[in-house]
Amino acid sequence: MSAAAAPKGTGTLTAPAGARHARIWGVGGYRPERVVPNSEIVDVIDSSDEWIQERSGIKSRRWAGPHETVVTMSVAAAREAVAAAGIRLDQVEAVIVSTVSHPYQTPAAAPIVADALGLRCVAFDISAACAGYCHGISLANDMVRGGSAGFVLVIGVEKLSDFTDPTDRSTAFIFADGAGAAVVGPSDTPGIGPTIWGSDGAQWETIKQNESWLEVRDQGLAFPSIGMQGQSVFRWAVWGMAPVAQRAIDAAGITASDLDAFLPHQANMRIIDAMVKQLKLPGDIPVARDIVETANTSAASIPLATERMLREGEIPHGGLALQIGFGAGLVYAAQVIVLP
Repeated sequence: MSAAAAPKGTGTLTAPAGARHARIWGVGGYRPERVVPNSEIVDVIDSSDEWIQERSGIKSRRWAGPHETVVTMSVAAAREAVAAAGIRLDQVEAVIVSTVSHPYQTPAAAPIVADALGLRCVAFDISAACAGYCHGISLANDMVRGGSAGFVLVIGVEKLSDFTDPTDRSTAFIFADGAGAAVVGPSDTPGIGPTIWGSDGAQWETIKQNESWLEVRDQGLAFPSIGMQGQSVFRWAVWGMAPVAQRAIDAAGITASDLDAFLPHQANMRIIDAMVKQLKLPGDIPVARDIVETANTSAASIPLATERMLREGEIPHGGLALQIGFGAGLVYAAQVIVLP
């Protein structure tokens, strides 16, 4: 057997030089035009407004019309975020779109969104369900600090009304549509804390598309919908996510009393209230409870809540916020950020 050839070169590769730190420069949101109160849903699922509010906290939600798509909603939210960041669109060097409701398996939504914005940059989708926005923020932070992009546009967007069975009593009232976006860029000081994230794939059937695309094709089934084992999800979120949130606080080197806002995924009001109690958050800390009027917009819920609370002056620019997303996979991600 002949010996392996010696390496041809002795030089070292040039490594990209990134920013020392990164932060969120601006956020934006898009909410579909149509407001759907519980009264439009209850008859089909033999329920009541009172039952829905007691179970979830939801009073109404936004559903997109035929002219509102994952792409158009993303573009609208992105333009708001870029304007809020005070940068030019051509300064964006990467687009990350988190979604589970883009109707095409391929191509991803992100390159189409980038094109609509006039960009020819790296653009890709991630599928992390309701935790997707927090995943995107972490990736953008690493990209800016690693030198692979100067400014990164992170978008959480869903048109879940396309994947909702209006006759499913356990899910028909939960899901909704919308888009939220953030611009992540360089910073002189830390603006995004360590991300605590993970998964529990053993519970993948707890929240899932009810029929695979192969089953839809081979069995002649109707368009698939998303199903959820509500009680299992509730227990997992209530007892499993508060420790994750606490780890994110600890990793950031702060305490709960240092927070200016708590921005949890808008999954269920009872889950939000239980997490607040377990984290022992001071009573004066504003907590996102947008689920009342937006329902569960999955990857869009955290940036939408952030945009509204900043716009309405409920939380301070430059303050510290804990954000946590959790959902299908099962997956989760949490980090403390400096609000733009």
